[in-house]
Amino acid sequence: MAKDIYAHIRNNPKFDELVTKRRRFAMVLSAIVLTMFYGFIMQVAFFPEVIARPIGSGQLTYGVVAGFSQFSFFVLLTWLYVRRANTEFDRLNEVLIDEAIAGGQV
Repeated sequence: MAKDIYAHIRNNPKFDELVTKRRRFAMVLSAIVLTMFYGFIMQVAFFPEVIARPIGSGQLTYGVVAGFSQFSFFVLLTWLYVRRANTEFDRLNEVLIDEAIAGGQV
């Protein structure tokens, strides 16, 4: 019985749609994270005078602010992924399971 359900899910075009959407979204988010992270590292390596510059007359530098901003942005991206996973991806997943249990393929 379980093999039939899995076969229905794998053969359903909505399964390919789900896999494609999740993969594309994950790749976009990964590219954003890697670009930001390695961009920061490259700035540290090649332009240390820019990130070492203090903000105003205080001790806080642009590098510290940029580093902490990255963590905040990464939390935002994580929230965005979880929100989309809990809405769009889970909805597609439920449709796939319901159709497989019912024995119907679209």
